[in-house]
Amino acid sequence: MSAEFNVPREFSNGVYNDCMKELLRALRKHYSAHRRNLPWRKTRDPYKILVSEVMLQQTQVERVIPYYEAFVEKFPTARVLAAAPLSQVLSAWQGLGYNRRAKFLREAAKLISKSGFPRAVGEIEKLPAVGYYTARAIAVFAWNYPEVFVETNIRTVFLYHCFPNRRKVADKEILVLVAEAMVLSKMEPRDFYAALMDYGASLKKEGIKLNSKSRHYAPQSKFEGSARQLRGAILRELLKHHATLSVLAHKIPRNQQELAHELARLTAEGLVALRGRYFSISE
Repeated sequence: MSAEFNVPREFSNGVYNDCMKELLRALRKHYSAHRRNLPWRKTRDPYKILVSEVMLQQTQVERVIPYYEAFVEKFPTARVLAAAPLSQVLSAWQGLGYNRRAKFLREAAKLISKSGFPRAVGEIEKLPAVGYYTARAIAVFAWNYPEVFVETNIRTVFLYHCFPNRRKVADKEILVLVAEAMVLSKMEPRDFYAALMDYGASLKKEGIKLNSKSRHYAPQSKFEGSARQLRGAILRELLKHHATLSVLAHKIPRNQQELAHELARLTAEGLVALRGRYFSISE
């Protein structure tokens, strides 16, 4: 695995070894004392791991835990989720935000229920709601594959230990070190990534927030007054009952032009359907 990567020049002459030794020492120490007991780590079911990974996209772990537990209790298999009405799935998702994730997850469940869960990373990546990172995380946590990937907590660990004086660090540079660290750690891939994520989350809680040093960093836009907030409000109302634009405008205190625009977007995305003058959740 490590032969596929080249160590950056700045890590020659012992700097690389010092960085990696200290990182692995801190990683093992933290994981031994502070390993998180997360519900999705108790399963090897790729469907349930898919659910957790989709929920964790842009949502913090603490918020996800109760939603994950309720969701997999209500939809314990891909077949059950695939057969559920979209309104039921969106109701279970309410409060997590980014509601398109729920729709894509249901679409993925339909494919999985027909053909089984793909084992090849390239095939997993083709599922709705799944990208480069999510596909590899599923492969690691479901089947212990030695895949190489970066996410926000992993990025924090490597920026902290190996790039203390750099800005605009590219993920491809970090991927090199992740691959090498996995080999040198001699840990199972599943444990290695769990340890990295736990350690990175702990560093952030201590106030060490370094993702702005990443070339890929983009600050999250504010929620209050956003299109995201408006879309959530629309879906909440339509989950109660179908409604016309004028009724929605009366219930949601936002500009009617904005409201019409987001309704058009939600309809184009397949979350909302328009029948005559009435908007409702798609089937």
